[in-house]
Amino acid sequence: MVPQNINVALIGNPNVGKTSVFNQLTGLNQQVGNYPGITVEKKIGFCKLPHNIKANILDLPGTYSLNASSIDENVVIELLLNKNDKLYPDVALVVTDVENLKRNLLLFTQIKDLEIPTILVINMADRMESKGISLDIPFLEEQLKTKIALVSSRKSLGIEELKELIVTYKSISAEPCLNASVIDKEYFNNLQNAFPDQLLYKLWLVITQDVNFLNLERKEIQSSFTKSHTELKRLQQKETIKRYQFINDVLKEGLSIDSSVARDFRSKLDRVLTHKFWGYIIFFVILFVIFQSIFDWSSIPMDFIDSSFATLSAMAAEHLPAGILTDLISQGIIPGIGGILIFIPQIAFLFLFISILEESGYMSRVVFIMDKIMRRFGLSGKSVVPLISGTACAIPAIMATRNIENWKERLITILVTPFTTCSARLPVYAIIIALVIPNHRVLGFLNLQGLTLMLLYLLGFGMAIFSAYVLNKVMKISGKTFFVVEMPNYKLPLFKNVAINVIEKTKAFILGAGKIILAISIVLWFLASYGPGEKFQNAESIITAQEKNNTVSNTELENKIASFKLENSYIGIMGKSIEPVIAPLGYDWKIGIAIISSFAAREVFVGTLATIYSVGGSDNETTIKNKMQAEIHPETGLKVFNFATGISLLLFYAFAMQCASTIAITKKETNSWKWPLGQLIFMSTFAYLVALIAFQILK
Repeated sequence: MVPQNINVALIGNPNVGKTSVFNQLTGLNQQVGNYPGITVEKKIGFCKLPHNIKANILDLPGTYSLNASSIDENVVIELLLNKNDKLYPDVALVVTDVENLKRNLLLFTQIKDLEIPTILVINMADRMESKGISLDIPFLEEQLKTKIALVSSRKSLGIEELKELIVTYKSISAEPCLNASVIDKEYFNNLQNAFPDQLLYKLWLVITQDVNFLNLERKEIQSSFTKSHTELKRLQQKETIKRYQFINDVLKEGLSIDSSVARDFRSKLDRVLTHKFWGYIIFFVILFVIFQSIFDWSSIPMDFIDSSFATLSAMAAEHLPAGILTDLISQGIIPGIGGILIFIPQIAFLFLFISILEESGYMSRVVFIMDKIMRRFGLSGKSVVPLISGTACAIPAIMATRNIENWKERLITILVTPFTTCSARLPVYAIIIALVIPNHRVLGFLNLQGLTLMLLYLLGFGMAIFSAYVLNKVMKISGKTFFVVEMPNYKLPLFKNVAINVIEKTKAFILGAGKIILAISIVLWFLASYGPGEKFQNAESIITAQEKNNTVSNTELENKIASFKLENSYIGIMGKSIEPVIAPLGYDWKIGIAIISSFAAREVFVGTLATIYSVGGSDNETTIKNKMQAEIHPETGLKVFNFATGISLLLFYAFAMQCASTIAITKKETNSWKWPLGQLIFMSTFAYLVALIAFQILK
């Protein structure tokens, strides 16, 4: 019988390096998903331990204590209370920061009360000498009734010792390290007597938190042990005080700090980066450098990918047997997938920069300085986290609003987050900017294309803030929260963490978009390759008759036949039917089809055009960018992708609702169709009007 993998739960406060420890244990052998029934991201990794034992490593959302104040913190509690959950931990690793041990140990003492074998992982041990910190490990292990692993995820120190401790988890004491029930002996004794088969601290959590476990109903407990909200809060405060008294007594003997050794580098840097004037200047300079680099650094690999797929399409058409399958591969699948893979370098660079900002500790400073701006518009600094994470994807960004306690602030953040430019919009922006904005430099370093991209990101963020201001005035929902953010220590980004994050996010983007694009490319190819009526069936004879008196080459004749067939195909008929609606914006029917199909995912826009332009064409070696650049409007004789049309498209995608998945997640988070439908109608209407005005002015 194959032994079952050990379930290991990584638990800890935010910013203690929990993810770094997770990455050290699992490497790239990890996957991201959602907890069943709820929309909180989880990470599960797989680790090979000594003695050929394997473990499932579960990275839980960061939490300060088991007194949950947000929905994602409830996830931690519900897992730890439910032994029937397949991911219920055999052993818990409570990750702490050596510089904030006192605060981190509160959560540790609570986990111990659940009688789960618990290992205390003290991270960032490499900083102990520079901070003048020394620990009495044997004393701490004795008092806390646990085993301690001193690790440095940055320098990969102590990881093997940690793995050895995980293997021997059954020998670790599950006994609590203090008796917190002394805060009200009579109440807790009665509670234990009423439910003798249940852990006392589990009963207490069921009473104070909105959770259930096993077959025990909250009503069953609360009917006999009900207390007012004020009384419960008072007892929770007494519990916290009791725990900190214990922690202070332990650390008084087990921890010593030589203050003369500690350095004041962090406070000096904070004075600059969080300055009420220079903090914003530095932030915008960093943004400027990021968007300049995205265009400059990615141009060579993008050109290589673009030309490679064009060559691959031509080779498929040339060497595969003639027929429907070959046409599908060379004109549908390859151009469609190539139309999105070309943007891998830009997507990867975007995630690279975001990962570096997060790893260095700077992103928390951005959240802090933006809080003052947010409050003026009815939001809190916590709203910055979803708005910034929205640059990757709106779906996890909207899920991230769960740490906003106030419903009004959370609802407004959910509704305005889709204005933030996500990574799916980047391919659309990149191809349109490359077509209509000159690749010129001003003052020797200012790239106009990079500057345009930065302005589009700022435009989306600015619209989100303005919309929040309007919603705050319109919505009659009361309530206000105080903003608290932890400032982690500055540190050099860990290469392994950055690399794993970039690889995972880019892979998720490619696989998520790839499946959609592959399906849509096949459908689009079929709709573009077949059509009803005699015009489509007799296209060759019709065009040949029209051109019999003109001198045209065979290639020109083939292209005219292909164009005529495309216009009279199923997709051509569909496109022509919507053209009157989109023509005032400067779009032809092909762009219209791309806009509609991109509602599945924004990046599909480029893949759709790549497929449409490839169907029936005789030149398979021309890249998608060159095909779009050469496209001529048959009625006006002007380029389809001119400056006015390009700006109109950029503004449309800056303001339009992102995708169907965003609507679905908004519905799930608000538990109503009213908000996502209102979101869709407003954003689509606003995007149409802005694009219309822009084109009419610029044409």
